[in-house]
Amino acid sequence: MRLFRRLNRRSKDKWQLTLLAVAFSFAGFAQGQGAGYWHTNGRLILDERNQQVRITGINWYGFETDKAVANGLYAQDYRTVLQTVRTQGFNTVRIPLSSQMIETPGTNLNIAYRSGGMPINADLRGLNSVQVLDRIVAYAGSIGLKIILDHHRSEAGNSAEANGLWYTAAYPESAWIADWTALARRYAGNATVIGFDLHNEPHQVAGRGACWDCGGANDWHRAAERAGNAVLAVNPKLLLFVEGTDVYAGDSYWWGGNLEGVAHSPVKLAVAHQLVYSAHDYGPRETAQKWFNSRTTYATLSTVWSRHWEYISEQGLAPVWLGEFGTTNDAADIQADAPGSEGQWFACMIQFLATHPSIHWNYWALNGEDGYGLLDAQYRAPVSGLKAAMLASIRFPLSRNPPSSSWSSGIATDMPENRPAMPTWIQPTSSGTSLSAALNAR
Repeated sequence: MRLFRRLNRRSKDKWQLTLLAVAFSFAGFAQGQGAGYWHTNGRLILDERNQQVRITGINWYGFETDKAVANGLYAQDYRTVLQTVRTQGFNTVRIPLSSQMIETPGTNLNIAYRSGGMPINADLRGLNSVQVLDRIVAYAGSIGLKIILDHHRSEAGNSAEANGLWYTAAYPESAWIADWTALARRYAGNATVIGFDLHNEPHQVAGRGACWDCGGANDWHRAAERAGNAVLAVNPKLLLFVEGTDVYAGDSYWWGGNLEGVAHSPVKLAVAHQLVYSAHDYGPRETAQKWFNSRTTYATLSTVWSRHWEYISEQGLAPVWLGEFGTTNDAADIQADAPGSEGQWFACMIQFLATHPSIHWNYWALNGEDGYGLLDAQYRAPVSGLKAAMLASIRFPLSRNPPSSSWSSGIATDMPENRPAMPTWIQPTSSGTSLSAALNAR
């Protein structure tokens, strides 16, 4: 989760970025893809039929907070929210959780049962937090969406855990691992849940907190191995997403975004082909990092991203998933030419993701109450058509067929296919590059 929340500002600008043809190939190439559990092969993620897939999703938070439920259910039916996610072309939802919510699920939840005189969320009445999560997972699977569960923090609250670690005095590492294995058992056989993001944004705090390859109780990559192997012992088909730290060898970056340590000390799991590395990346609205300045260009930003996380994919070591990135709904924060600006950063990131199709991503966030939120306060539609169109240009919709698994949701759906049209302002190149060729070229 981001460090700070910012207020929106009003401004106008034009989106003039030309994306490669790989952005166009996602929708057509994805037909029939995404079945079952997923696994890795070098930089690629493959479905159970060994077809290439790309995670292009969004975050929907709330379960990890003191409200202990996904935000927006006070205004909208959860099925409507998930239908909107799919209509916007996303294929995966990252859902943050807390240890507290898993171990002591909330019961007094902020859920509305009527809206505009019509019933909503009727089947959630009387359920606790984990049972509501079950319903969200079930319906997501029934309309062809995938789910990644994220341990966002230990105690219920906002943002990342304050101590920078995956454990606290109240929730020790053993509890964290037990929570994950409990969830692995709960969703065993349910291929809608493709994986677990083991912990959100490990980072240092005043010289303490998480570190990579430092040894001891706070060595994050070793803890990820312990938790990952415990999960794989329950379900060897789950993807395990391992974020970076913020500091490695004196080089500071975003919380969870620094994966430089992988080059020297990679995570080693007992089951091959289930590891994905994850980074988070934000613009100067969060913090005025040194790489945002009057000399910032697409080339300088690409160098920063490659050094901290993209190199893992480039070298074919493992897939890389950008689990969080986002901006406000102000036009100038979505697209701008000013060096070092938020708009420049976001437009460059979209371009980078378009030209690096082996990098997977989830936008932060869906939530209408968030300054970076895609949807409006009523969770009906995107606030910014410009931002929605830019994200749609790098989408990878999956087949709408429910995932193969031995787990049945018991929920039927008659949702239309309704894939968004490609934005008219994106022009394909004449090369006609296919997704398959682009993925294998990188």
